[in-house]
Amino acid sequence: MHGRERLSFRSACNHRWFTRVSVMSTLATRRPSFRLSDFVLEFILLAIVLLLAFTAPGFASWDNFMNILRSAATTGVIAFGMTFVIILGEIDLSVGSAVAFFGCLLALITESLGNAGFSVELAIALGVVVCLAAAICAGTFTGWIRHRLAVPTFITTLAWMAAFRGGAYLLTGSFPITPYPEWFFFFGAGFIAGIPFQAVVFLIVFVVTWFISKYTVFGKSVYAIGGNAESARLSGINVARVRMAVMAMTSVFAVMAGIMVSSQIQAGNPTVGVSWEFTVISACVIGGVSLMGGRGRIWGTFVGVLFLEIILNGMTLLNIDEYWQYVARALLILGAVLIYQLQAVSRAAR
Repeated sequence: MHGRERLSFRSACNHRWFTRVSVMSTLATRRPSFRLSDFVLEFILLAIVLLLAFTAPGFASWDNFMNILRSAATTGVIAFGMTFVIILGEIDLSVGSAVAFFGCLLALITESLGNAGFSVELAIALGVVVCLAAAICAGTFTGWIRHRLAVPTFITTLAWMAAFRGGAYLLTGSFPITPYPEWFFFFGAGFIAGIPFQAVVFLIVFVVTWFISKYTVFGKSVYAIGGNAESARLSGINVARVRMAVMAMTSVFAVMAGIMVSSQIQAGNPTVGVSWEFTVISACVIGGVSLMGGRGRIWGTFVGVLFLEIILNGMTLLNIDEYWQYVARALLILGAVLIYQLQAVSRAAR
């Protein structure tokens, strides 16, 4: 290698090393200062809880709080995965249909293997494995085609949404499949120390995803790619691998939600999960996750999920018309976006 070529190669390596160190060190050392203005949503939620405690009959009871957690669990688990997707700068519109499809696929496998002489426990276990494998493949394919062919995940997951919903109807013949034994009901309506099993799963997934987002290289890589994918690539981050992993993770969470829903209704039903993707995205946006990518918190999504469920629960207890609930949800989303936009402008002005 000639002297000039050697110098050029060394400069490129130094630049690559410096870029990687700069990006990762910035992400690792960035610690936002504590400001009360960053917790506007939490204060509003607290005020709403106090208001409903005095106005909505039965709202402040332990059983109602457990019902809120149980209702929040299925969409909330998916919302934590969606948080990574949106921070990455992508979107997944297929999660609601995926819940229906994998719930129906599990029911069909359980029924088929049971008719073939397998024990119901083994049939369910094999069905879960097949569903998880299929979900990982679907999510990985979405991430791969996004990276390799630059097809937006909006388009790919829109296609998956139609395919999953149609597949659910094809698998079941448009009728629910009910192959489950009584003990399977535990995963959808059982209790552990007085807490619904679904709520326990919801809290565990929250803690795990929160830890991943804050304290792992993978989590920091998601933020880096969402902020600037090209800079992340130059810093040595495997952008394709991270994209595939995030999309696959969200699909796995959809399988978990599908299992809990199937357990709760004791059937694989192709009609479940309709418009769940919008509920999930709403929770993320209310929690402060930027649809432009690169910004968001798992804690914010956690609060956003509870915010939606508490509002809907309170309006139901107050006998407010269902159509007004849709209007209230729209106003909440718009209000949350305006609040976080004003906060961003305020930070930029400092």
